[in-house]
Amino acid sequence: MKQVVAYAPASMGNVSVGFDLLGAAVAPIDGSRLGDRVTISESVGELGLHCEGPWAHKLPLEPKDNIVLQCIEYYCQQMGFEPLTNAMVTLEKNLPVGSGLGSSASSVVAALCAVDGWFDGAASQSQLLHMMGELEGRISGSVHYDNVAPSYLGGMQLMSPVAGKECLPLPSFDNWYWVLAYSGVSISTAKMRALMPTDIDMATTIEYAQNLAGFVHACHRQDEGLALALLKDCLAEPYRAEAIPGFTDAKAQLQLLDVAACGISGSGPTVFAVTKDLETAKSAAQKLQDTYLQGEGGFVHICKLDTQGTVVEKK
Repeated sequence: MKQVVAYAPASMGNVSVGFDLLGAAVAPIDGSRLGDRVTISESVGELGLHCEGPWAHKLPLEPKDNIVLQCIEYYCQQMGFEPLTNAMVTLEKNLPVGSGLGSSASSVVAALCAVDGWFDGAASQSQLLHMMGELEGRISGSVHYDNVAPSYLGGMQLMSPVAGKECLPLPSFDNWYWVLAYSGVSISTAKMRALMPTDIDMATTIEYAQNLAGFVHACHRQDEGLALALLKDCLAEPYRAEAIPGFTDAKAQLQLLDVAACGISGSGPTVFAVTKDLETAKSAAQKLQDTYLQGEGGFVHICKLDTQGTVVEKK
């Protein structure tokens, strides 16, 4: 029986310093699955959908409203293929909706990579990226690639406006640990984007450009001290911090532990902290476990960057 399975890891949009232009894929060091998996299997009749996993109950009840089926339909339209039939799609939903961990992006990337695998890799990387951005935009309210690109390609990715060079991989720091804490409170990406002003003053614009440019330079030079000094958010965090329950206190607690950097993952509520050693990462994880988790399903993971990105298996 023909079967294609695609797993797309969770991702952090913005990574503090690069609003809408920087993203990173993450993987827990304990080997647990932090990302969505889509399986397409041969079946009989019309295309069907089955949802499972710890967050399946948060998905739309109508299959046609699920972004995964929309991805498959869109892929076939864009590639000029007949609509997919005689197949069953299974979505294993491992990421909470509205978490700031690229939940919708993970589903979109896994679905498009799975259907592309079903059609023997007919789409190019650039074509897939554009489709991922379009489908992600249906949920978040605007087309941006800072979650889909790292989830698809792995590592840390810098977005580019140049056709064929839509994202550029950045060297990372292998010794960094990324502590991620999802509070359990769901926050709408569209709502958080609405908090941002439509006009940014010149001083903030220059500071943002300096920070991002310097961070990119530091990554390529492997200047860890400079990279950490610039890993801060002067653009979005000032407008979003108060809208994320417990974030300001959590950041203050993390800074007391002398973490190297901390901020909001995507539009929140997930908070991240960067440490240079495992012991500090464990201390930060315990502090967040004790003080930041608020709702059912909240969790903390110590992660490294996922350099592999989406994995596709054919059976």
